[in-house]
Amino acid sequence: MGAIRVWDIPTRAFHWCLVLAVALAFYTVKTPGWPLFFPVEWHARAGYVVLGLLLFRGLWGVWGGHYARFSQFLYGPRRLLCYARAWVQGRQPSYAGHNPLGGLMVLVMLMSLTLQGLTGLVMSDDIFFDGPLRGTLGKDVEGWLSTLHHRNGEVLMWLVGLHLVALLVHRLKGEALVMAMVTGRKRLASEPQDEGGAAIGRPWLALLSMTVALLLVIWLWWG
Repeated sequence: MGAIRVWDIPTRAFHWCLVLAVALAFYTVKTPGWPLFFPVEWHARAGYVVLGLLLFRGLWGVWGGHYARFSQFLYGPRRLLCYARAWVQGRQPSYAGHNPLGGLMVLVMLMSLTLQGLTGLVMSDDIFFDGPLRGTLGKDVEGWLSTLHHRNGEVLMWLVGLHLVALLVHRLKGEALVMAMVTGRKRLASEPQDEGGAAIGRPWLALLSMTVALLLVIWLWWG
């Protein structure tokens, strides 16, 4: 069958903004951060943007377009196992949105990113930078959260790597997932298991979600 519209503009904008913000966060913590001054502050700002994007995605996952909703791509254990078995055997069914394993991966990455962003709010370099919640939870709790931030950061790097490998595997199988997230359209070889509903969400709900997310970023950045 031909290409069908899957990803709406808000979902695609979220995805690519998240890619840029996470890339900046990794760059400023894993390198000297050139040409940015005070890379630790840019790392924190990237984290604030990530939290704002995650808030938007949480709202859009409730009232966005059909394929953007969590209820559309989160499946139970039995469905996951059946899909994994079919995938190994090379006879997996087509999905317009996220397939069951892809949906699980999205959930895990969103949870890890949320944990990373929230724990980063108590971080400090003990010189120039203090997170907005530094000094509010007590030294013991903040020390534990700081350790969790570093450990989860390593987990997140593995998740990103796994995501890239999955994209490559799907491309070798003929699914251009990256291009689908650029154009919003996905070409399928057969009738999808999850077709139905309006692919495009209501613009005023997208605007409301973006406004709430932007207010969070502003509060974290300049609050």
